[in-house]
Amino acid sequence: MGMRRKGREVAVQTLYSVEFLDNDIRLLPEDGALRILKGVAADTEILPDSPIFEFASDLVLKVLIHIDSIDEKIKVHSTNWSFDRIAKLDLSILRIAAFELIYTETAPPIIMNEAIEIAKKYCSESSGKFINGVLNAIAKEK
Repeated sequence: MGMRRKGREVAVQTLYSVEFLDNDIRLLPEDGALRILKGVAADTEILPDSPIFEFASDLVLKVLIHIDSIDEKIKVHSTNWSFDRIAKLDLSILRIAAFELIYTETAPPIIMNEAIEIAKKYCSESSGKFINGVLNAIAKEK
């Protein structure tokens, strides 16, 4: 598995963990996100000074900075599906991938493929199709 894929997986796991806190994800301070990320990284034997941790940290912190605009894009493009009904793990994958589509220069097919592969590994069978549909719509808009 590549370094960036592993970083994306750790970032997804971190955002997923945040979903189970009592606070709104938008209120999570940067140090709180990093504390959770360090715990996830330790569980997967990723050192805090590794490139994987650095990439995951960058993704998590930037998603949290842009969470409102990212969620709005997901809401607009998850037609026939209420935002509140999106599975928390699917939403974590969507947030990472939507951030990359909107705010980075990474090629959309790479971002979408990575998101679908992560969904295949961690989510239900239907998640990949749903995630692909939302991300494809966001990519076309860009």
